[in-house]
Amino acid sequence: MTIAIKIGFLDDDPVVDEKGSFAARGAGGAIAGRLFTIFPDAVLIGPQDGQYGNITMRRLENLDPRGDLIINLDVLDSIGLFQRLHRGGAEPKILNLQWLPPSHYHHKVNFAAMGLSFALFPTLCSGERTAGEVAEIVRRWTIPPLAHQARIGWFQPGIRDDLVKPHTDLEVPVVLYPAIHLTEAKKPKVFLKVVREVAGRVPLTMEARLAQRDLASVMAMKMSSPRWAKVSPLFGEKEEYWESLSHATAFLATAQEEAYGLEYLEALLAGAIGIFPHQPWAAHLGPACYPYLYATENQAADMLADVLSDPAAARKAVDESAGGSLSEWILGAHTRAEGNEALRAQITDWFPEVG
Repeated sequence: MTIAIKIGFLDDDPVVDEKGSFAARGAGGAIAGRLFTIFPDAVLIGPQDGQYGNITMRRLENLDPRGDLIINLDVLDSIGLFQRLHRGGAEPKILNLQWLPPSHYHHKVNFAAMGLSFALFPTLCSGERTAGEVAEIVRRWTIPPLAHQARIGWFQPGIRDDLVKPHTDLEVPVVLYPAIHLTEAKKPKVFLKVVREVAGRVPLTMEARLAQRDLASVMAMKMSSPRWAKVSPLFGEKEEYWESLSHATAFLATAQEEAYGLEYLEALLAGAIGIFPHQPWAAHLGPACYPYLYATENQAADMLADVLSDPAAARKAVDESAGGSLSEWILGAHTRAEGNEALRAQITDWFPEVG
């Protein structure tokens, strides 16, 4: 049996570069890369056959529709994927990997498509909250005979720390836009509004690293217009990414919903101080007494200004909320090895032939 991983259905960005890196694809790419660590003999489904670093790309038509397992990160496409593989009478093996919160989508057609996909194919979710959303989508958008057969599991992805650099605050504090996209769900307008307000009080530099399609957007132009703003393409190497994080003073999260929040955890681990909305998704990322959770935009601005004015005091406060060290708390609460094992265990439970 070959395990084939599929990602990249809804955008035209390259899935991997010539070195086989998923670094430019955010959390989805990070999870895809994890799958290749867990299943090193897996292949990547793509537009042509080829070798990209250590990753083998194979066209869909060159898979065995009767024996191979497809782990699909593009769950909206699972029905169409099944139909293409089923043309010769095969019963293809497809597993959904839901790494985005379903609320990322807004149209009823997407919800109906997700509901059918979740009901018909086993679905493994990135985080317990996402699994709860998936179960609710199935309940609301599919008929009972299908909803009752749904198989839904979840795993805690965890985080790596082997690339973390020693933290150094710059003379002018740096505020990160903690995402690679400018979608409405991330609320970039709120982010820019709050940072503009704080920039009138405290010297700062705002940095944003965006996916290629977002760089050409109107919102990216607005974000790059202030003299204190720097908007750039994504890093090509993971080492560059972690080096940049090591100089970040703070980041301001404005998303209404997140599946897991890997980018936020990485920034926290690198020493940046996170300002989060008072939302359930944010509460699970840090310790119960984490001091920087805001309910209003004014509170967000005040917190960010305080953090930038005295980063040492702010870092002490977040460490105290974690019982001594926020980094140690994160690594204990978001263990990468346990996440990998949970992911493998659930896949082999549903598909014992994976072994």
